[in-house]
Amino acid sequence: MDRSTTTRPAAHRAAAEERVLRKQAAEVLWGNWTGTSTVPSRALYPHQWSWDSAFIAIGLRHLSPLRAQVELETLLAAQWGDGRVPHIVFNDAVPPGAYFPGPDFWRSTTAGRPSGAPGGVRTSGLVQPPVHALAAWLVHRADPGLSRARSFLARAHPRLTAWHHYLLSSRDAGGAGLAAVVHPWEQGMDNSPCWDGPLSRVEPAGPEAFRRADLAYGAPEDRPTDLDYGRYVRLAAEYRDRRYADGRAHGAFSVEDPAFNALLIASEYALARIEHELTNTAEVLTRDPDERRTRARKLTETLVARLWDPRRELFLCRDLRAPGPDGELITERGVAGLVPLVLPALPPGIAAALVRTACGPHFGLGGPARLVPSYDLTGRAFDPRRYWRGPAWFNTNWLLEKGLRLHGEQARADGLRDALLDAAVTSGFAEYVDPYTARGSGARGFGWTAALALDLLLDDGRDERGGPGGLSEGEVQA
Repeated sequence: MDRSTTTRPAAHRAAAEERVLRKQAAEVLWGNWTGTSTVPSRALYPHQWSWDSAFIAIGLRHLSPLRAQVELETLLAAQWGDGRVPHIVFNDAVPPGAYFPGPDFWRSTTAGRPSGAPGGVRTSGLVQPPVHALAAWLVHRADPGLSRARSFLARAHPRLTAWHHYLLSSRDAGGAGLAAVVHPWEQGMDNSPCWDGPLSRVEPAGPEAFRRADLAYGAPEDRPTDLDYGRYVRLAAEYRDRRYADGRAHGAFSVEDPAFNALLIASEYALARIEHELTNTAEVLTRDPDERRTRARKLTETLVARLWDPRRELFLCRDLRAPGPDGELITERGVAGLVPLVLPALPPGIAAALVRTACGPHFGLGGPARLVPSYDLTGRAFDPRRYWRGPAWFNTNWLLEKGLRLHGEQARADGLRDALLDAAVTSGFAEYVDPYTARGSGARGFGWTAALALDLLLDDGRDERGGPGGLSEGEVQA
């Protein structure tokens, strides 16, 4: 038999597999597109989510830079007058009971009026991690001609600037310069064991106060418990009832999180690049980009001073409501503590320590774990299936792949990229997977899983020594 008809060189097989992956990922994104934005999942998450849309735009730019721009424009059009970008923008065409808590719970047009909630669209009142400036820069870079013709960056810039100003002023609950989150949903890793301590002080809402639409689409063993959900609802209702007012004295939950702040810093660098672009093309007069880069470096120093634990070789969350004048660090090890690896001005010794931690027994990268888990593999609360209490997520692993590459760990970054692409396909683009087996859980055909797999596959800058947005250490020091 002529073996050439049944086998092909490995490189050709890989190319064919990548073509299939691209096609399947594109089908997910086209299927989740509503006409103005992309839902994370048609069934479980039928509205627009803030940081989902940012990650989705990063992948969507490879298929349609125009749709990627519209994705971000739709989200930013729902921005509040105080600068916050809400974590959910509701689609009024979706039946009211399809998701809880829905627009009738948040009451943005009434309770949010003092903070400038828009009247023409209904939103939540919480926020999510600020990945948006980074996404806007990457989307611009995908087709600069189209972006300039539509004045995409010029129109997005004032909204992104107001968003960062809100976080660095109204959310500086600790007084040191970092942004604090007032609810686990804001940090994005909703169910992390890192929140167990702060949440223990919250009296849960009774079962009559909520109806869990999520359990209609996800197995109970994969989702937060009713006790945790009751606490989430209580916190959100109290924030709503104080008309979404921020301040150091408000709320039972106030936490400085390393991932949230690392993404804010990364987006500060991206805003500097946006401002450099706008100044060079004379589209708009902006501040000196060097000022923003200087602020990003200072914020990195503050992040290290406030949240770095040299004994654990990991960034930790700071509970600002714990006893003491400055709260206390939460000792649980979560993947949020590795995310600052994306920062180009991170001290080299700390970057090296984070790589050791990622590859050590707590996270298992390159060892027992196929993907980096959301929580300590050896931790008291580790569960490979339950939401953010152990499963691996594609957005955090995408960030770590960029961080590893930024800090010179090319082989580890390549290995993580390959594992992510394999897991995306074999899991059906699952919401999250078992870190050991890559068995999928949660929603299938999940938006950011497909989008970030596309980005890993198609980003022509992946072999450069640069982090998200291609930002290198040399550029930061320039």
